[in-house]
Amino acid sequence: MSRRIISVSLFAAILWAAPGDLERANNLYERTQYESALKLLLPLPPSAPVEEAVGKNYFMMGEYKKAQDAFEKAISADPKNSVYYHWLGRTYGRRAETSSFVTAPGYASKARQNFEKAVALDPKNKEAMNDLFEYYLEAPGFLGGGMDKAAALTKTIGALDPAEYHYAEAELAEHRKEYGTAEQHLRRAVEIAPRQVGRIIDLAKFLSKQGKEQESESLFERAEKIAPNEPKVMFARADTYIKSRRNLDTAKVLLQRYLKAPLTPDDPSREEAMKLLKSVSGV
Repeated sequence: MSRRIISVSLFAAILWAAPGDLERANNLYERTQYESALKLLLPLPPSAPVEEAVGKNYFMMGEYKKAQDAFEKAISADPKNSVYYHWLGRTYGRRAETSSFVTAPGYASKARQNFEKAVALDPKNKEAMNDLFEYYLEAPGFLGGGMDKAAALTKTIGALDPAEYHYAEAELAEHRKEYGTAEQHLRRAVEIAPRQVGRIIDLAKFLSKQGKEQESESLFERAEKIAPNEPKVMFARADTYIKSRRNLDTAKVLLQRYLKAPLTPDDPSREEAMKLLKSVSGV
């Protein structure tokens, strides 16, 4: 067999193998097996989807500089992709949270710029819109934040997701210390999406902070019935108990169950759960 035929055959094998490896890596990512996913991804020929996958795994592992590099490569290969800018914005946000006071403002500004770019490229990117809203809500004016900017986004959010609109309005109201208004919006979000466990959790957590512990407990029980053994319900319930300094033994049990449960990247990490468990273990 000639060397040319061998080279063509090897090239074809790479083309056929790469999509399969990428799919397997993405499946590992969804099961939070980030290191195993990277072992499949790093040898693959570079492409925008591969760099995105590499970046997401590094992000979840807390390797934010490596994640940033990967997402920037993905954007270079596909500069019109809203999702890549959103992930880069999230990465800069984490770098801001974990860096010194000298470098944090620069990273925070880059987070905002990338969120804004993601939304500009795709106004229907709900996750990017929500993160931009949170940035505007929490960041000071000199970093491009502001309550007025956050408030201006709520109608756009509502056009994409009416329940999320009420959650955003609740956050605005809570920042203004308008707790009655915040509660009304959270209740409306549950009415609109009564089977969305996240909406029920949001209301349960808020009511606990307001001292309405009995109703908060009923809502957690409702969430458990809708989604039995759902990790995010376990974590939120334990976190709520710990913050309100009640049912601490139950919180420990919930966190121990959480640590054994199959998680996804959308769930709080096991490291967060371990930190919570340690905070209450000595009580």
